Amino acid sequence: MIAPPPLRPARRLVGYARVSTDEQATDAQLDELRATGCSIVHEEHGSGASRARPVLAKLMREIKRGDVLVVVRLDRLARSVSHLLQVIETLEERGAHFKSLSDPIDTSTPQGMFSLQVLGAVAQLERALIAERTRAGIKAAKARGRLPGNPGLRERRGEAIRATAAARDRVYLGDLINAAPSFLPIVQRMRPQHCWGDVVRVLEHKGQSWTVERLRRSVRRLVRERLASPELIERAPRRPPEDRLMTLVAGIAIADPALTLREIAAQLERMRERTPRGGHQWAASSVKHLLDRARRLGLVVPDRLEA
Repeated sequence: MIAPPPLRPARRLVGYARVSTDEQATDAQLDELRATGCSIVHEEHGSGASRARPVLAKLMREIKRGDVLVVVRLDRLARSVSHLLQVIETLEERGAHFKSLSDPIDTSTPQGMFSLQVLGAVAQLERALIAERTRAGIKAAKARGRLPGNPGLRERRGEAIRATAAARDRVYLGDLINAAPSFLPIVQRMRPQHCWGDVVRVLEHKGQSWTVERLRRSVRRLVRERLASPELIERAPRRPPEDRLMTLVAGIAIADPALTLREIAAQLERMRERTPRGGHQWAASSVKHLLDRARRLGLVVPDRLEA
């Protein structure tokens, strides 16, 4: 008798509901999401055009591999096609899926992925049309003797300058919230036990370009918006210069607990870090020695059982 195939574990459905103002109610969305089987539903109040979506940003940080993010309609999630594709790309990187109840998009099925590819082509056309209309508008304005841009800014009017600064700040915050899932988890694992320079080095090795000041300013803004813990910006403990290698190795281990001793050694070589004796080739035993030393000094470093 052939044994039946093992049952797949049920996927966890995570709902997201959004309305434009605090006066509107999310009840209809909540009912539909819960009827679909969503065990968790996140509610957000904010304009569809706004880049600042703190609830969505927190959801994206906490969603787990195999989860499915569910919305009633696409416009409840994304402010544009390009934003939608960005969210779905982040979900794919985390091993999660996306589904819209009112649209033929379910990234766990071939048909849903095809619909997503069509949306990608639409987004590319949308960007091209916007660029073409912008160029045509500037050309027409110049032909009529008008200068492109904001007249209030050219005349240095205070209200125009303040409005522009506020708009830029909203865009900056929205972009920062969208980018947070790529860097904030590493910052949370390393700070404040490690200095900002060590955090930047680990992020750089993962392909991200940061300076100490830009990273510190970004984390401070997230803390001010209550999207990150205040302890992240506390002063790191002072250590003598010879402890730099120890804190760097500990930071790498904390940022990626799955790495083995040999993998950490290989990463140090790619970063062109010299060994404690000045050599170029790192041994697993040297990494273990530095990690053991970090533990003795009170750093919370994961155990490494494999060489």
